[in-house]
Amino acid sequence: MQLSVAGRQISVEAGATFADAFKESLSKKQLKELVVARCGEALFDLSAAIPDGCEGFEPVYADSPEGLEVIRHSTAHLMAEAVKKLFPSAKVTIGPAIDNGFYYDFDFERPFTPEDLQAIEAEMQRLVGADRPFARAELSSADARKQFAAEGETYKVELIDDLGVERVSTYTQGGFTDLCRGPHVPRTGLLKAFKLTSVAGAYWRGDEKNPMLQRIYGTAWANPKDLKLYLERIEEAKKRDHRKLGVALDLFSFSDEVGGGMVLWHPKGALVRAILEDFERKEHLKRGYQFVQGPLILRRELWEKSGHYDNYRENMYFTEIDEQAYGIKPMNCLSHMLIFKSRLRSYRDMPQRYFEHGVVHRHEKSGVLHGLLRVRSFTQDDAHILCRPDQLREEIIGVVKFVRDVMDIFGFNFEAEISTRPEKSIGSDEDWDRATGALKDALEHMGMAYAINEGDGAFYGPKIDIKIKDALDRSWQCATVQCDFTLPERFDLSYVGEDGNKHRPVMLHRVILGSIERFMGVLIEHFAGAFPVWLAPVQARVLTVTDAHNAHAEKVLRFLREQGIRAEADVRNEKLGYKVREAQLERIPYMLIVGDKEVEADGVNVRVRGGADVGFAALPEAAQMIRDAAIEPFKRGGMSYSFS
Repeated sequence: MQLSVAGRQISVEAGATFADAFKESLSKKQLKELVVARCGEALFDLSAAIPDGCEGFEPVYADSPEGLEVIRHSTAHLMAEAVKKLFPSAKVTIGPAIDNGFYYDFDFERPFTPEDLQAIEAEMQRLVGADRPFARAELSSADARKQFAAEGETYKVELIDDLGVERVSTYTQGGFTDLCRGPHVPRTGLLKAFKLTSVAGAYWRGDEKNPMLQRIYGTAWANPKDLKLYLERIEEAKKRDHRKLGVALDLFSFSDEVGGGMVLWHPKGALVRAILEDFERKEHLKRGYQFVQGPLILRRELWEKSGHYDNYRENMYFTEIDEQAYGIKPMNCLSHMLIFKSRLRSYRDMPQRYFEHGVVHRHEKSGVLHGLLRVRSFTQDDAHILCRPDQLREEIIGVVKFVRDVMDIFGFNFEAEISTRPEKSIGSDEDWDRATGALKDALEHMGMAYAINEGDGAFYGPKIDIKIKDALDRSWQCATVQCDFTLPERFDLSYVGEDGNKHRPVMLHRVILGSIERFMGVLIEHFAGAFPVWLAPVQARVLTVTDAHNAHAEKVLRFLREQGIRAEADVRNEKLGYKVREAQLERIPYMLIVGDKEVEADGVNVRVRGGADVGFAALPEAAQMIRDAAIEPFKRGGMSYSFS
């Protein structure tokens, strides 16, 4: 039969496998990198017979996203085989591929140790050397159930029962068989670049009522070079961990006495926050936003009316005052809608752009709390834009441009993703279609590419999520803009149109940085604690050589502060080298050293973060050097920076 294989027409016999067809159309080098085949949207094992109706297919190579996912899933099976070989009493559960790697959950009588992981990895390497095939089999659910029950694999039996299908598929490599849809790499010998990274506890199916399992994490790549680069990035990420740097730089802390997920901001960390928030306030004013503020708690009836009580209740905290139930706000939209509704609005008043640095609280499970990146109490740079339908596209474009301008200041590249209607949601299909279409229309008008994230929108509307890339090429979701036709309807918001009749506005929920806490965590790791000069809590430190230079240091300090530069002096009776090293560890951008020559010439010796010695500078020259460095990112982005 005639087939199109990787763009070439070839002839193969009936019953031929994908591997047979690829041998006729690919080079030896390509065949070595081949993992599975793709026909339409489906992936197939290379050993599978080409199904009827598949008239053309493409190769999937090891270094492609789909190929890496197959490699990682196959490596999870390889790890399970090694665990069963070394620890026969361990019961296997599930082992999926995840971002950058895989995991497998095991029911075992004790926690796995680091030494266990080393032994498991060594056994995996031995199994790779055996180069055994991954063999697929299809059998009735009854037979599969009987097989796994005989092996004592009770979790597999439960999975089969829950599937409720007549037939299932299994994969076997060596002496290990797993319940799996596949596909997999052809042979274990192709799995040459992996590393087991950690072990943690995990409840079966994520339910605290179920048994606690042992979850072994690993990473797998197409080749050893990519694995090495990834492991180097992981080591660098450990050095940049914001939780460690937050303590080392005296920025913030957490306390069990306060409670999990509640941040204590120390003076330097609070100052960085204040600089960020002041910058944002000025930028919002320039773009026509009005500042508002709502209460921390609102009556439960409002949360019922908005749909939060039915759709978001498990993430909220509640309290009672005078026998009235109140909800602590997890977001700021309700207050902003009530402000809009407090007076009659004309079409000429539209749009109304309300901005608030709003403190919100959300109930997060203890197991997912993670430094500043996942907390229970945080501040959102939250705004709600209420506009006429004909203004919608321009308002969305304005938000995305705002995000672009701000992220350029920090040197972040970003990607856009549109998240569509989730299963648990409110509003009509028509409103959701209109909202999703408006988001797509705005991005397409700007010429921006975007991905679709099915079913991950907010419960009241679809959204554009902006995902930034940091210095280690990690992706973080910060900014978002959500399009909402539903809540204005529920709260009966209206404006008087040009025709004298009442019309319903559209509401955009949006954040630029998102959670200030989360964005601070991202910034700390992105800059490895070395904030850019404009954001550094201390921009310059004056260092004395001896006590005889203290008076000149005080003069320098006064001058810098008069120039709006955040400076401090270190006049301790310590060696200069010790003071310099300490300032470098604290990531202070400028060290201004004063000794005999500097006192005589009325200046300073300038050293910059990283160790470069600029040399002598008069006080105005040194101050201008610092000011220029602070202003530079804003000049690049066409924005302004104030030293006030």
